[in-house]
Amino acid sequence: MLWRLITLVFFQACAAGLGWFAAHSGDEWIMALSFALAGSFLWFVLDCMRGLRLLRWLREGAAADVSMGNGLWGEAYDRVRRMLRAGSRLAVESDNRLEDFLAALQASPNGVVLLDADGRIEWFNQTAAGHFGFDPQRDMLQHIGNLVRDPGFAAYLATRNFLHDITMPGRDSNASKPVKLSVHLHPYGEGRVLLLSRDITAVEQAEAMRRDFVANVSHEIRTPLTVLAGFVETLQTLSLEEQERQRYLGLMSQQAQRMQTLVSDLLTLSRLEGSPLPSVHDWVSVDLLMRQCEQDANDLSRILSALPHDLVFERAPGCEIAGSSTELHSALSNLISNAIRYTPVGRRIEVEFRLRPEGGAVFQVRDQGPGIALEHIPRLTERFYRVDRSRSRDTGGTGLGLAIVKHVSQRHGAELSIESVPGKGSVFSIGFPAHRVRHALAGSASVSVPHCV
Repeated sequence: MLWRLITLVFFQACAAGLGWFAAHSGDEWIMALSFALAGSFLWFVLDCMRGLRLLRWLREGAAADVSMGNGLWGEAYDRVRRMLRAGSRLAVESDNRLEDFLAALQASPNGVVLLDADGRIEWFNQTAAGHFGFDPQRDMLQHIGNLVRDPGFAAYLATRNFLHDITMPGRDSNASKPVKLSVHLHPYGEGRVLLLSRDITAVEQAEAMRRDFVANVSHEIRTPLTVLAGFVETLQTLSLEEQERQRYLGLMSQQAQRMQTLVSDLLTLSRLEGSPLPSVHDWVSVDLLMRQCEQDANDLSRILSALPHDLVFERAPGCEIAGSSTELHSALSNLISNAIRYTPVGRRIEVEFRLRPEGGAVFQVRDQGPGIALEHIPRLTERFYRVDRSRSRDTGGTGLGLAIVKHVSQRHGAELSIESVPGKGSVFSIGFPAHRVRHALAGSASVSVPHCV
């Protein structure tokens, strides 16, 4: 303010002095006053021009700097410029924080949808677009009820009771591949709603598998327990002849053995799932492994029938496999025992271990059993899955053998493949990778194979 006063007085003084020297004798004071007033007016015009320049700078968006000099307008310009720059920095920082926030929501594994007070979509991330089939160009500001037509979701949205979530099918859900979404709405702000969606398909499948597993184990154990309880009650209440008594005891032993086999297979699966992967430095002799499997196969064939199967074993001599001898024996013997149980007596079963020309090796079991329909093959390695439940129980199977084979194969980097033609038999193969197969080294000590049936 002082600078404005100084410049005004300076203009008036200069103008008055000019008028004083320009006046004729006798009218100096009149001319000096007139010129002082003119100087004041000139100062006012120049001051207004600086103000207009500041106003024009503000109207143009204050993009470029201008020279306003000192004084009131210069100070006003400096203060406004600092305020605008501070505001610009805050706006940039706010935009950056918003971008970071949206990027975090975009990276969220859950679907996120922001709805306004009227239920229109303000923003959604890519996960939500996949869950509900939203399109950023087409569906922005559309009402959520017009895009998500599930009746359960519509009722959930209408009741405005968001204390719990709901489960609904996803966009790509179908009968062969169901997709389940958990959707929860959270109110925020002035009537706005945050929608969170989560794909719970795997969780639902795991829960269904757990329920099926418990139900199957309970069923498999209850059946022999019922038989045992019945025979025990018979032996306790009836006077039986020795021959009949021995027959009942034999049946009881058979059912007890069935339960023991089931528990053993369950423990094997549990051990496979919870133990470290087998080492690639422990080598198992294929010759020992095949001899043990051949002995077990002959014993099982004689136990199941008086007329043994035609068992043929072929092997590549001098080979070794890197891995766990116990696991490998369990997998190979399970494939062989399955072939024996399902192949009619007297028919041929071929067991072969051969090296592949391109590297690696294949263990293969070929039987002449009833074969398996194509629709059953993808599910054969599921726990307790049976093509024919009654036949499986007659042969003494637990429904866990192929699940064990699959786990052992995966743990050894191998691949289990199944080929079958109904009425013509089946071929089960385990393909081992090249780095787990070698010819036996001279003087090397291979791991021995434990005996287990």
